[in-house]
Amino acid sequence: MANRSVISTDKAPAAIGTYSQAVKVGNTVYISGQIPLDPATMDVVNASFEDQAVRVFENLKAIAEEAGGSLNHCVKLTILLSDLANFAQVNEVMARYFSEPYPARAAYAVKQLPKDVDIEVEAIMVTGD
Repeated sequence: MANRSVISTDKAPAAIGTYSQAVKVGNTVYISGQIPLDPATMDVVNASFEDQAVRVFENLKAIAEEAGGSLNHCVKLTILLSDLANFAQVNEVMARYFSEPYPARAAYAVKQLPKDVDIEVEAIMVTGD
């Protein structure tokens, strides 16, 4: 098996189950799904959908940086939403965090997410050449 290392930062929520924040294999980083948890308090940020989305991308950004990259190194995102009516707002928030060329992406509406949040995003990132 390829050499793999665990990526962990206190600038993103601690893993709350049997998983790592991210795992790096070679120059590919697999970032676990992030929900809108404040890493300092581990409380859900739920004032608005926009606030939830911002917190999720801030968490992803912290993990990406800990892994030696940035969100612009992401090649694939999977976005889980409680309601596809929030899709346009996801695009608006993503535009603050990513520049072209944008990562490939899939978005799904799901019945329920952990802690009854409205968004979860996981990412695959490639660092270096």
